Amino acid sequence: MPARTWKESLIALLEENRGLVVLLFCLPASFFFDLVLSLQNKLHKWIFGSAVKHDERVRAIQKQVQDYNKLPKEGRKLLCNARPNWMSLSTTFYQKKHCHKVSVDLFDVLKLDEENLTVRVEPMVTVGEITKFLIPKGYTLAVTLEISDATLGGLAMGTGMTTHSHIVGLYQETIVSYEMVLGDGSLVIASQEENEDLYKCLPWSHGSLGFLVGLTLKIVKVKPYVKMTYIPVKGQKNYCDMIRLLSGDTGADYQVANYIEATIFSKDEAVIMVGDYSDFDGNLPVNNLTKWYKPWFYKYVESFLQKGKHTELIPLREYLLRHNRAIFWVVESMIPFGNNPLFRLLFGWLLPPKPAFLKFTTTPGIRAFTFTRQVFQDIVLPIRKLEEQIEKATELFDVYPLLVYPCKVYNHGSHSGQIRPPPEEYLVDGTNYAMYNDLGIYGVPGFVKRKEAYDPVKAMRDMEEFTRDVGGFSFLYADIFMTREEFEKMFDLTLYETVRKKYWAQNVFPHLYDKVKPEIDVYEVGRRYAIKD
Repeated sequence: MPARTWKESLIALLEENRGLVVLLFCLPASFFFDLVLSLQNKLHKWIFGSAVKHDERVRAIQKQVQDYNKLPKEGRKLLCNARPNWMSLSTTFYQKKHCHKVSVDLFDVLKLDEENLTVRVEPMVTVGEITKFLIPKGYTLAVTLEISDATLGGLAMGTGMTTHSHIVGLYQETIVSYEMVLGDGSLVIASQEENEDLYKCLPWSHGSLGFLVGLTLKIVKVKPYVKMTYIPVKGQKNYCDMIRLLSGDTGADYQVANYIEATIFSKDEAVIMVGDYSDFDGNLPVNNLTKWYKPWFYKYVESFLQKGKHTELIPLREYLLRHNRAIFWVVESMIPFGNNPLFRLLFGWLLPPKPAFLKFTTTPGIRAFTFTRQVFQDIVLPIRKLEEQIEKATELFDVYPLLVYPCKVYNHGSHSGQIRPPPEEYLVDGTNYAMYNDLGIYGVPGFVKRKEAYDPVKAMRDMEEFTRDVGGFSFLYADIFMTREEFEKMFDLTLYETVRKKYWAQNVFPHLYDKVKPEIDVYEVGRRYAIKD
């Protein structure tokens, strides 16, 4: 075997001692990085903020686009948001240096409408901020992502689902209207009543149709706690059947809980969680599970495989952000000892490392290396194929735990947006929706841990082929491995292409496929870093 170069030796050393590197450098640096960003945002809001100045800020964005249109057409770059790549939660690094950047700095909550149960926000409001605003008033978003740094506008242009999605569907189903600055500089409203074709195509468009400057979202009335029951189940068929039953897949008349999710710890063991809004109940323990010294949520959930069924109260905001501290279970691959009680007590307040910091410090070499050593995917698949999903994910990645969130996917008719209607055989009897689920696959593949042969590109392409075959679709914040032709088999771009021409996006904004495909050559990187026999 040839001797390692010094770079290879350094990479191996860092990989073998990654936990210490993260503890001694990344976590403190991430903390101060976030502190600076927070102060910067507060200063920006103090100087430029206030809901009453929203129209003024939007006019400034329109002027940037109008000035762009005065430039000579020859050699004119495509438009994109000036927000740095590292600020997004996407795993990809879209090459904005090749674009004409427009500043869209919009951070305010604009209006709470308690009569119509909606809230109007600017796109840069985060999940953490909106939960702080709404929950004390007795409300929350109908779909609230678990990661506090996610922006409401980013979710609107991409997508999202959560443990309430078996009732309300994907994030896009909870959007009343979008306020958009188009490629000609005009401002339009897109809703079911106005510019409906644009309204249908904005979800999953990833900034390829215009600049989002305002958003009206549905909210729901809540109580201060979630009464959570943890149900350990052994046997794959048993837990798959129970997930389908509890989500309402067996019939529209089944009374479902407000929240449902499952964490699958092996092919034969899972814990299913069902929760309902609740007032305080002195007969039940209260678990403040987001405290820095508490066990990571998924490890706490795992304990019920031995303890048995358990019911408790969780403060609502803590429940909604339950996966934030360990970023589901991704932090374990960075800090293997991170759930140790002593670590949590002394350093747990530093968690999680900020996604923005991790992206900010990602060099091309680190990007290429981690690309082949980790998997981070959310894939939406028919819940009636849950057993096959688990088998396929195990065969290709051998990663546990697996995340399962049931979700309604509605049939809005053909060519009604990028999401294809669910096949008829998946529809719940008497309804216009099918029950799908998010399959979250996060972590280091077992093959990599055991240093066995592993080709990340082949594994993901096989997973994408399976997804297309069963009528599913991939979340596009994560790396995709599809050709343009394969992408258009998974997603329906018929209306999207028409909308691009009609609303001045053609030759002004990048195409959806170009926005979401990896900025690296996946085949070359996969070939270079794949683990051989």
